[in-house]
Amino acid sequence: MDRRSFVTATGALAFTNCAEAPKPPTAATPPPTAIIDSHHHFWMYSAKEYGWISDKMPAIQRDFLPVHLAQTLQESGVNGAISVQARQTLAETRFLLKHANENEFLRGVVGWVPLIDANVGKSLAEFAGDRKLKGVRHVLHDEKDDTYMLRPDFNRGIQQLKDWKLRYDILIFEKHLPQTLRFVDQHPDQIFIVDHIAKPKIKTHEMEPWKKYLLELAKRPRVYCKLSGMVTEADWEKWTPADLQPYIDTVLAAFGPRRIMYGSDWPVCLLASPYKKWFDTVTAAIARLSETERARILGGTAIEAYNL
Repeated sequence: MDRRSFVTATGALAFTNCAEAPKPPTAATPPPTAIIDSHHHFWMYSAKEYGWISDKMPAIQRDFLPVHLAQTLQESGVNGAISVQARQTLAETRFLLKHANENEFLRGVVGWVPLIDANVGKSLAEFAGDRKLKGVRHVLHDEKDDTYMLRPDFNRGIQQLKDWKLRYDILIFEKHLPQTLRFVDQHPDQIFIVDHIAKPKIKTHEMEPWKKYLLELAKRPRVYCKLSGMVTEADWEKWTPADLQPYIDTVLAAFGPRRIMYGSDWPVCLLASPYKKWFDTVTAAIARLSETERARILGGTAIEAYNL
C-alpha cells in the first residue's frame, strides 16, 4: 500500500512511506486531553419518523438517548459529544437542544433549519439565544437532485449562517464532490465540515475519483473533515482496519491533523461495529502521529471548528 508523505501543521514530516512507518498497534492510548465525539444521533424510534432505517437494520430500530450514549462514551474515555440532526424538522432541532441543555457532556448541536425558505432567518432567530446550537445540516445525499446544493434559494440560506456564527455540515456521497467544490467556493467566509469523509466507496475498495476531489476540496482552508461514518460504507460483516487505512491516510494527507476531527456516527455505526471497536480503530490508525496531532484529531479540532 502506497502511503504518501504529508507535512503536519508544525512542519514536521509525519511519515514518508510504508516501509518507514511503524506498524500501528491494535489500539492506542489517547493523549490526556478533551476527547470529543463530533458526530452522533439521538432518536425516539418509529418507522414513520425514520423511514431510512430499514428492516435490515434491527440493531438501530430502538430508542437512542443521552443515557445510552453517556455509558458508551465512558467505556472509551470520550468526555464530550456533538449531536447531529437525523430528521429534517425544526422539532428535531428543538429535541436535540433540549437534551444538550440538560446534559453537560453534550457540547453542541448541529440542527436543521429550512434553508430554502425565504423566511429561514426567523427559524434561525428562534435559536439565536441557545449557546449549544453550533451548526446546521441538510441531508443532501438523499435529495433526488444531485445539484441541490447549487440552488439559489439554498445558497441564500447558507449565506445567513455566518451572521449567526453557525457552521454547516456537508453530508454527501462521493458523487457529489465536484458540485461541492462549486458550492463551497460561493461562501469563502463560511466554515464547512465534511461528514463521513464524503462517503467513498470503501466496500469495493475504490479510491478514485474520491481521492482527487477530496484533495482539491481540502485546499479550501475553512473546510474541516470528520473521520466518521466509514464502517457503514465498508462491508458491514467483513471490514478490517486495513480496508480503511488508505482512506484515512488520504484524509490525513489532504487536511492534516489540524482540520480533522474524530466522530462515531453512533448509533448508525452499530450496524457494522461496536462503538469501542471503531474508537480503537481510529486511535490505532493515528498512533504514528505526535501527541499534539492526535490531540487535535480526538478533540482539539472539534473544539476549534464548532467553537465549543
